[in-house]
Amino acid sequence: MLSIKNLVHVYPNGVRALDDVSLEIPTGMYGLLGPNGAGKSTLMRSIATLQTPTSGAIQFGDIDVVKEPELLRQTLGYLPQDFGVYPRVSAYDMLDHMAVLKGIAGGKERKETVEGLLNQVNLWTVRKKALAGFSGGMRQRFGIAQALIGNPRLIIVDEPTAGLDPQERNRFLNLLAEIGENVVVILSTHIVEDVADLCPRMAVLAGGRIQLEGAPTDLMQAMQGRVWRKTIAKEDLADHEARHQVISTRLFAGRTVIHVLADQRPDGFEPAPGGLEDVYFSTLAASRKAA
Repeated sequence: MLSIKNLVHVYPNGVRALDDVSLEIPTGMYGLLGPNGAGKSTLMRSIATLQTPTSGAIQFGDIDVVKEPELLRQTLGYLPQDFGVYPRVSAYDMLDHMAVLKGIAGGKERKETVEGLLNQVNLWTVRKKALAGFSGGMRQRFGIAQALIGNPRLIIVDEPTAGLDPQERNRFLNLLAEIGENVVVILSTHIVEDVADLCPRMAVLAGGRIQLEGAPTDLMQAMQGRVWRKTIAKEDLADHEARHQVISTRLFAGRTVIHVLADQRPDGFEPAPGGLEDVYFSTLAASRKAA
């Protein structure tokens, strides 16, 4: 269990990136949804001991993460949003080098670790290929392999599927699902589908604060009968925004499809399914209105 209590982080320029964040994250996949600039990366970096929060507490099992960061690092796997590698080095040699850095000094143990991980992430056949020649999805799978060195009990992945094609995204998400059965895996993303497909629990972070937390199925159920949609002309959008609580808009076949939140069906609207995307957008709309 990862426990985060009253976490605050204020940067030297005065930006309050985290504002009294509290979460209880159990074993399994946990989704952290939020737009760019919401504070997700700041929270991930704080948990990963890459920066010390201004105030608050982070506890992982018996480890006080803020006071004992070196203990957390011994059981942490981290895939940041952008991670660097030596481009001319092969996947095998790079993973072997990282295993040394993580303290696996024995040649036999390291060989077994590296070969096992390359097979687990389905990169064995390209193990001798230079990382510069890897596709985006292959690089992300390599990133997960390095995060898994040492059998970590806490794994953090920050925006892992951004820029991946659908096939690579599915392959990567299936890999995460397998990993997340017995450890704590935090999936930080702005892509709603990633959380909907994988995570039994989630939270929405916006403006540095937790706006919503719970099980996606429960959150979607709570939206049933309250989300309505209508296809309108683009020039009519402002009028509808003035009269309704519009939570999302998208273009479809040259027309604009809007979703609104209302307890009663507005004239001219039809029921919308009320999926996780509607939960997310309605939460962001409420946070902007409150700000």
